[in-house]
Amino acid sequence: MEIDPFIFRLSIFILSIFVGYYVVWSVTPSLHTPLMSVTNAISSVIIVGAIIAALATNVDSIFTSSSIFGYLAITLAAINIFGGFLVTQRMLAMYKKKKKDKS
Repeated sequence: MEIDPFIFRLSIFILSIFVGYYVVWSVTPSLHTPLMSVTNAISSVIIVGAIIAALATNVDSIFTSSSIFGYLAITLAAINIFGGFLVTQRMLAMYKKKKKDKS
């Protein structure tokens, strides 16, 4: 008996959602900033793959499924990267010592 490849990949995707959820929510605040940096690095790799997918089309037709999903992946990964930088900046600002006014 052979398992359909779609069902196999779908089950891996669903399991990765659960594992990712539990891993992210169990991270202590002190490890959050390095985790966000790694997430940004992964998203940059996704953008490179999405650019390749978006440009892998014929000259005759621009709107193929690979180009549409590629542009969508570029947009979502860019939002993820910029949001990750904003969250990292806020987390690092929490650890800075506040200066006391001498007035």
